[in-house]
Amino acid sequence: MELEIRPGTKSDMPSVMGLIKALALYEKAPEEVETTVDRLVEDGFGENPAFETLVAVYENDVIGFALYYTGYSTWKGKTLYLEDFLISEAYRGRGFGKVLFEAIIQTAKERDLQRMDWQVLDWNQPAIKFYERYNAELDGEWINGRFYKKDLLKFV
Repeated sequence: MELEIRPGTKSDMPSVMGLIKALALYEKAPEEVETTVDRLVEDGFGENPAFETLVAVYENDVIGFALYYTGYSTWKGKTLYLEDFLISEAYRGRGFGKVLFEAIIQTAKERDLQRMDWQVLDWNQPAIKFYERYNAELDGEWINGRFYKKDLLKFV
């Protein structure tokens, strides 16, 4: 059976949620996951979708996903931001990640986007090596800034 890459649907979100939790566990932050299947459905398929997904399906199971959205660079224009990308551990090493990642690249090309961005943890050597095979620019110069909802609520 072949790997199928297709846009995610509402009915895929429980599987995507399971993969999100697996990713959080791998990244040593399972307690940080606050989103729910219902929120994924609303945020991805509601009136104003905030993201899109591609899912990797093998033998009728969702074994991977990519969650991304359109961003904007004041210097370059429209960009694709790859928020998360994962192939389930049991299916790694078969080239499935390559197929899914190249589908994301193709999406950016088809939309004539100016850049594709993502982050990788500095200790995640398997992911870094994966991206290096694509000659990706991995920039250690920028420092991430962030406010969580609790931080935003402190401001009037």
